[in-house]
Amino acid sequence: MESLKRAILLSGGIDSISLAYNLKPEIAYTINYGQTVAEREIYVSEYICKVLNIKHKVISVDCSSLGSGTLANKKNLKSSPSEEWWPFRNQLLITLSAMQAINDGVSEIYLASVKSDKFHTDGTKKFYDLINETVVFQEGNIKILCPTLELYSHELVQNFNVPLELISIAHSCHISNLACGKCSGCTKQLRVKYEIGLE
Repeated sequence: MESLKRAILLSGGIDSISLAYNLKPEIAYTINYGQTVAEREIYVSEYICKVLNIKHKVISVDCSSLGSGTLANKKNLKSSPSEEWWPFRNQLLITLSAMQAINDGVSEIYLASVKSDKFHTDGTKKFYDLINETVVFQEGNIKILCPTLELYSHELVQNFNVPLELISIAHSCHISNLACGKCSGCTKQLRVKYEIGLE
């Protein structure tokens, strides 16, 4: 019987860092899909993987022409629920990671969406149930798991006892590789740091 091999999607934000620390999977994938902050996300993710002794792979597929909102440095679409919304982003990231995972012999892919992400359709339990059913149905039988849906970001940090020095390096800015301090990603990070006593 083959041993279970787990992977995580690691963006270098507070949520994925917290899950990586708790799970300590065999491998982490950071995806450069053409987002404006890819360089910093890769840098932080590489650092986290080095500290946690997790194998790190970067998947690069330029989808910037298909993006919208702050993550693509473009205007929002009319259907956008938020300033950073990128159409079908989580579906894209899961598909790309599954394509790599099947080559790596991975059995499970973990993501860290949290309670405050539910205003995005692809941040809901229903989405993750459906995408898991779709991926499991296909060759490789890879499971898609999101065990963090009922927690807020600060609860992840606290429940998983994540060292604050790891949280301090997190990058959540949607606009720049140097945190702008104003976008929704930066605002969330500042709020979480305050809630856990880092600020």
